[in-house]
Amino acid sequence: MPSSDETIRFSVSLPKPLLDELDARVVNKGYASRSELVRDLIRERLVEDLWERGETEVAGVLTIVYDHHQRELTQQILEIQHRQYVRVVATTHVHMDHHNCLETIIIRGMPAEIERLSLEIGGLRGVRFAKLTRASKVEN
Repeated sequence: MPSSDETIRFSVSLPKPLLDELDARVVNKGYASRSELVRDLIRERLVEDLWERGETEVAGVLTIVYDHHQRELTQQILEIQHRQYVRVVATTHVHMDHHNCLETIIIRGMPAEIERLSLEIGGLRGVRFAKLTRASKVEN
């Protein structure tokens, strides 16, 4: 059996249009090779599967843009973060202009809890944009 850090070469058969699309992504996204892109796609799918199973602690980054003039919105965002069963690891706060702030909230916890926090914050009046980026530890 190969060791866990050994690279194994295998071949994949694809219809030409799909291969053309793969090659276009290699170029457009600046990958050095098809293999690099395929590895990233596999890792991405593994993270998605971990989140879907919901059995393992994961990490996520919630990015929000909101109107800081919206009455009590900042306080509501903070209260939601404090009452959830997730760990807010770090936040960053950037003033985009006179009305808008951009904030990133790095979170660790169970997938369902992180999703719930994301939906609750994203649904607040005055939050103009909310996107949760799913992350997790991925071996290799």
